[in-house]
Amino acid sequence: MIGCLRLAGYPSIGTVADDLPSFFGSPMPNLTSLELQQAAEPAELFPSSETPAPPVFQNVEKLGSLLLTRTPLYPALFAIKSLRELKLLGYTSLFNFGTFVGFLRSNLELESVTLDIQFVTDSVEAAPTKKVPLSHLRHLSITCSKPIDSKGLLSSISLPQAIHIEVISTHSGEPLQLGSFLPSPPTPIRKLLAPITTIKTQITPWEIQLFGNDSVFTFRSRERLLKLHPEMLLFPLTAVRELYTNLRPYAYTEILLSAMMKVLPALEILAISKTAFPAGLLSALTVEPASCPSLRTIAFFDCDIDSDTIKNLGEAIAKRRDSMGARLYRVVIVNSTGTPPDLTSIQQLRMSVPCVEVRVDDKLPDLS
Repeated sequence: MIGCLRLAGYPSIGTVADDLPSFFGSPMPNLTSLELQQAAEPAELFPSSETPAPPVFQNVEKLGSLLLTRTPLYPALFAIKSLRELKLLGYTSLFNFGTFVGFLRSNLELESVTLDIQFVTDSVEAAPTKKVPLSHLRHLSITCSKPIDSKGLLSSISLPQAIHIEVISTHSGEPLQLGSFLPSPPTPIRKLLAPITTIKTQITPWEIQLFGNDSVFTFRSRERLLKLHPEMLLFPLTAVRELYTNLRPYAYTEILLSAMMKVLPALEILAISKTAFPAGLLSALTVEPASCPSLRTIAFFDCDIDSDTIKNLGEAIAKRRDSMGARLYRVVIVNSTGTPPDLTSIQQLRMSVPCVEVRVDDKLPDLS
C-alpha cells in the first residue's frame, strides 16, 4: 500500500495520461503524503465538480502532507481535514481568499504553511473577521506581489507563539513600506514578538529579521524598502540587545547607523558586515548622552578597516569610557580573505578594550 507519492516534472497531471505511472490512476486510501509538480499551470486551475478527477485525488482523508506546484486543484482537495503540512507553489491564477481561509479552518492541525499564490483583491477585502485558530502552526510563509495578500492572511490567522513568519515580496517598481504587508495596526505581530531582542538586516536579498519571545518574523524583498529606520519603528525596540546589520549600499550610512543606535537603548551587541568602516559609528559612540549605554561588544565582518580606522575607534571607545562611563569590553574583527589588520594598531586598541579578537574565518563567532 502506497503511503507517500511524489511526482515531478510532468507536463500535465490534469488527466490520467498514457505517460503517467499506471498506479497514478488508482485510488490510494492510505496516502499520507502527496507531492505533485506540474511544469506549467493548467488552463483550468479550479476544475468544477463535474470534471472527473484522477483517482489519486479521491479518498485522501488520511493525507497529512500536501505539496502542489502548478497542479489543478480539484474540489476533493478542499475537502481534506487532516493536513499538517501545506505547500502551494508557482500559481499565478487568483484564489478566492474566503474559500482558502475556509480550507485553513478545516485543517486546524496545520504545523507548516508555505504559499506562493495570489488572491482576488475584492475577496481579501471582504474576508471574514473571525480568525482561524491554528494553534499548532510553527512556520508560515507567503510569497506575494501584492501587499494586501500578506496583510489579509496575517490578519485572518490567530498566530501562536514560537512561530516563524516569513513574508517574501516579489513586487517590482516603486519600493513599498513594510507596514503595507502587515495587519493594520500590526498589533498581532508586535504581541507575538514582544519583547524583540535581536534584529538582523541584510541587502542581498533585502531582508529584515526580528527575533523575540521564541518567535521570528522575516521580511524579504527584491526591492529595497524606502528607509530601514522608519520600518524598525513599527515595533517596540527598547529590549533589543543584538543588532546584526549589513549597511551597504545605503547612501547615508553614518546617519542611518546613528539613528538606529538612538532607538536601541538596551543594545549590547552590534555586528556590522561587508561594508566600508562606517565613520558614523565613531560619532555615535561619542555622542552625549551616550547612545546604547549598555553596548559591550562590537564586531566587524569583512569590513574595510585600516590602521587609522582602528586608531580612531580606540580613541572613540576611550572617550566613551572616560567621559560617559560607558565601557566597551570586546571588539571582534573577522576577515574571510586572510588579511588581518596591522598588529601595532591592534595592540593600541587593546589599551582601550579588554578583549580584542582578530580572526580569519568565513563567519562571525558566537557573540553572546
